Amino acid sequence: MDKNKTIAQERIKILFEEAEKIFEKSPKLANRYIELARKIAMKVNLRLPRNLKRKFCKHCYSYLKSGINSRTRIHKNKVIIYCKNCKKYTRIPLK
Repeated sequence: MDKNKTIAQERIKILFEEAEKIFEKSPKLANRYIELARKIAMKVNLRLPRNLKRKFCKHCYSYLKSGINSRTRIHKNKVIIYCKNCKKYTRIPLK
C-alpha cells in the first residue's frame, strides 16, 4: 500500500475515534470530523472500512449514535438504519 494511503487510514481512524468521544458534548464538531475523514479518504482514493462506513449517514454525512440520533433495526434480512437528522433510511442486506 502507498505511504499516503497508510497515513490517511491512520488519520481517518483517529478522526472517527475523536468524533465518538466528542459527540455527547458537540454533535456539530463530531459531524465536522466525519466530513474531514471522508474528504481525506476521497483525496487519496481510499475505501472506508465497513465498520466506519456504518457510523455515519450516507445522506447528510452526520455521525450516527444508535438511540440518540439514529435507530437501528433488523427487518427481512436487512439492517435498517434510520437517521433522525435527515429522516432517511439506509438498508444494508444481511448475509
